[in-house]
Amino acid sequence: MCEFRRMSRRTQPDSPFLFDTIEGPDFSFELAGRRDGLWPVAGTDEAGRGPLAGPVVAAAVILDPDNIPDGLNDSKQLSIARREELFDLILSSSIVSIASSGAGRIDDTDIRKASLDAMRRAVFGLSVAPALVLADGRDIPPGLACMGKAVVKGDARSLSIAAASIIAKVARDRMMTRADLVFPAYGFATHAGYATQRHRTAIGDHGPCPLHRMSFRPLRQDGAEMPDEELPA
Repeated sequence: MCEFRRMSRRTQPDSPFLFDTIEGPDFSFELAGRRDGLWPVAGTDEAGRGPLAGPVVAAAVILDPDNIPDGLNDSKQLSIARREELFDLILSSSIVSIASSGAGRIDDTDIRKASLDAMRRAVFGLSVAPALVLADGRDIPPGLACMGKAVVKGDARSLSIAAASIIAKVARDRMMTRADLVFPAYGFATHAGYATQRHRTAIGDHGPCPLHRMSFRPLRQDGAEMPDEELPA
């Protein structure tokens, strides 16, 4: 028995991550829901967890299985031009809802709760009620009126979540471009509120504006850490 166990260990692959590679989103989660009698299926995702300023924006999308735009993927893997193109295609072919939580809500609760609440409100804003919601990440938004499933790295695995990630990202970027017109000293149109050097310098020179998240370091004075988040694509 001991010898068999030793041999079993030797035959295991020494690079298991190669077998877990995600090749791109597909419609398998949605079709599994339909087979279980849960239809329609919505995907939801958010953009803007990590910036120092601006809202966190969530989107919920119900795709038409007979008219899914080609090229849907995690919004971070797409160019700005391609995201904009897909944004219009998704809006014209799908059921879409957008919601956001501003800096005040983020500061009053925390970024996780504010993000999940925006996702919940985006789902409730859909003109057709879903029977199943696929949520990007490890958490299901609380208070849904239907079944929910958390999908880790969902924007790279589910077409519906990928579509929601694109809608949320483009919508938020447009919000921050408009914010730049109101608060031009901070450069929101170029960095969307993320903690770039230019943004940090502007905060040092001008102080925070009403869009800044005062619970985030370095704005928060007790040394609390910012959540980990990639810089804008």
